Amino acid sequence: MVSFCCKVRPDMNTQQENVDTKTHVRGTSLYELLQAERLQSEQEQAEKLQPEQEWAEKLQSEQEQAETLQSEQEKAERLHSEPDQAKRLQLEKEQAHKKSGKQHHRKTSAEKPCKSSKSKSEKHGPQKKLEQLLSHCGNRHCADCGNPEPKWVSMGVGVFICIKCSGIHRSLGVHITKVLSVKLDDWTEDQVDALEEMGGNIVANKKYEACIPGNVIKPRPDSAIEERSDFIRRKYELQQFLDSDECIMCPYPRPTCSSTYRSASTYRSESTKNLMLTLDKKHIEKQVSSLRIPGIGNALRSGRHNWKKKDEHKHSKDCDLMASQPGMIEFVGLIKVNVVKGTNLAIRDMVSSDPYVILCLGQQSVKTRVIKNNLNPVWNEKLMLSIPESVPPLKLVVYDKDTFTTDDFMGQAEIDIQPLVSAARDIEQARHNESTLLGTWVASSENTLLKDSIISLIDGAVKQQMSIKLQNVERGVLDLELECVPLTQ
Repeated sequence: MVSFCCKVRPDMNTQQENVDTKTHVRGTSLYELLQAERLQSEQEQAEKLQPEQEWAEKLQSEQEQAETLQSEQEKAERLHSEPDQAKRLQLEKEQAHKKSGKQHHRKTSAEKPCKSSKSKSEKHGPQKKLEQLLSHCGNRHCADCGNPEPKWVSMGVGVFICIKCSGIHRSLGVHITKVLSVKLDDWTEDQVDALEEMGGNIVANKKYEACIPGNVIKPRPDSAIEERSDFIRRKYELQQFLDSDECIMCPYPRPTCSSTYRSASTYRSESTKNLMLTLDKKHIEKQVSSLRIPGIGNALRSGRHNWKKKDEHKHSKDCDLMASQPGMIEFVGLIKVNVVKGTNLAIRDMVSSDPYVILCLGQQSVKTRVIKNNLNPVWNEKLMLSIPESVPPLKLVVYDKDTFTTDDFMGQAEIDIQPLVSAARDIEQARHNESTLLGTWVASSENTLLKDSIISLIDGAVKQQMSIKLQNVERGVLDLELECVPLTQ
């Protein structure tokens, strides 16, 4: 049997299309094919994610609507429940207060007296206690002239005095008394307690005015300064009016000439006269020693101390003259001197010094504390002096404290306070309290200023800050702050 094999011949058109397709594929690049596939896949993913995005947006919008509705409901409830809420807050505060009270009672007994003493000290501080002493019957008038509302205290004798008598008390010297202001000075508990123990004006006058002669008249508020000075010096310095059991001297009529106290000895016996001369001599020596200038022995001790002997001798004469004259002058105000610090002071010991400062204004003198072994001391100490009517310059002297020898001279300076006093007078008349610049004192070779000094009004007080170059010494600067206080304060 013979088999036949038939072969089908392809169509010519189909063959031609395949050839065209192959030719087209071969002409297309690989990048275009990959790009087409990527676009197609992104479209498919977007079609799949579209229902999920629509569902998420719908869910978010529903959640926002629910939150808005809830906030509106809360607001409405808050408006209706404000009274109840206020009551609840008040109740919570009361509960918290009760809780803190219980905790306070649970504190130990050791803490309780400490807190009570602290509150007691705050309630009855030194200033309040001082005002209570001032309100006592005997302290409402000056102990020396009877002027009402005294604002000063003579600590050495424990009396309240007026502004006019305070200047005379200051001129007696710190070895007799120290004058403090009731309002301007900062009092400590110890100072107020010491003043209270002295008993005030009544007790002091019973002692110092026990035996006033019939021809001696106690000053009045309108008495002249000469009468005040004569009476106060005889009362406290010479102590002529003490009880005969307490004092050797018997009372005698006061001298006819108030410019000297030795003339009173003409009324005494020879022995009393010699005693009075001895007391006067001791007083003058104390005054001079408080303002002493280094002498010859100090110069022989070391050759480096032989500087400016003529200037020291002149200053010593001035201080002796001030100590010998009585303080019978009127005062126009007060000056508060804050001795801030010293810089690069001179060496007077082996490698350092023990400096202190003495201030002199007219017949008055005050001094700072001694700072040991320091060429750049910081005192920050406030001292007060009465301003005489003639307004003399403020003199300052720096010394090195020595124990067994005369104190060493470390420089001096002189300050003209007339511009400060004039500015304070103008401000007091104008009644101007706003802080402002009042003037400038220019530093020059004619003064002792290291730099320009500014006078300004600060919180109603006329102040002047300055840096002073110490004179008649190899080096040294002092920083001061001056404040002029009217008598009305």
